[in-house]
This record gives sequence, structure tokens and C-alpha cells, in this order.
Amino acid sequence: MRIVADTDLCIGAGQCVLTDPAVFDQDDDGTVVVLVEHPEGGQVDSAREAVKLCPAMALSLQE
Repeated sequence: MRIVADTDLCIGAGQCVLTDPAVFDQDDDGTVVVLVEHPEGGQVDSAREAVKLCPAMALSLQE
């Protein structure tokens, strides 16, 4: 699985970072930064949750 972030769509809501700060971060402009591109173990569930919660639909998963 791979996390894909479309930074052009990101509105900086930070839901992804709140879901799993070990996988996601935000740059100085608030745009999502993917820290772990290929999550494993428990990070897979939090990545799925972050995709679901992203209000801008800027995150997606490639299986």
C-alpha cells in the first residue's frame, strides 16, 4: 500500500496529522506531508482513516 497526497487539493485541515502524527505532518503552509509512504501494521488502519476523514479528498491509497 502506498499513501498518495495531492498537495494541490490539501486545505491544511490537519485531520490526517490528528489521525496519525507518525505518518502525516504539515509543512509551514499547513499542506500535508506524508512521512511514511508505505505504512505497515497499525499504520495501515490509521492511513485508511486519514483518507476517509480528509475534507479535501487530498489523500488516497494505492493498493
